[in-house]
Amino acid sequence: MLSTITAAAGRILISEPFMLDPNFKRSVVLLTEYADTGAVGFILNHPGEYLLGDVLPDTAYSEIPVYTGGPVGENTLHFIHKCPDKIDDGIEICDGIFWGGNFETVKQLISTYQLDNSEIKFFTGYSGWEIGQLEEELRENAWIVSDKFTAENIFSSNEQTIWREAIINMGQRYAHIANFPENPELN
Repeated sequence: MLSTITAAAGRILISEPFMLDPNFKRSVVLLTEYADTGAVGFILNHPGEYLLGDVLPDTAYSEIPVYTGGPVGENTLHFIHKCPDKIDDGIEICDGIFWGGNFETVKQLISTYQLDNSEIKFFTGYSGWEIGQLEEELRENAWIVSDKFTAENIFSSNEQTIWREAIINMGQRYAHIANFPENPELN
């Protein structure tokens, strides 16, 4: 296996450089739940087609991007944030990063310009794995697991560099992977 770190909530999955599945090509997935029953996470670097105002038309601040969290439940809206002092009832998934919370509070904070995309990230859909599915993909080297990602990386709006930064943050053993071309046939 490429990964020497085990999967767990709060860790990221970095797709191997030549993954063919278009849903996960050059993806970085934040795992929000990892249990015997399966795993759930959100793709951090796949911008969606919509801004928040398109999804929630009654929200005044409409410029917050909505990301494609994964191919499951694409008609659902989820969010992660780093402001538990503003948003109650979120589940802490790693140090200072929370999943969900009081959605009415979130809408109010956004409408009054008290939250921006450096503090919160929205997703349509999610990435999900059934019992044993993620472990099998890890054995097949489809993913690299990392715990070397910061809140700054997670809430970055520079989607083009998140995958590369995640690889480089893994250290010298992995850094060369960041330079692999997307399509080796064009090399």
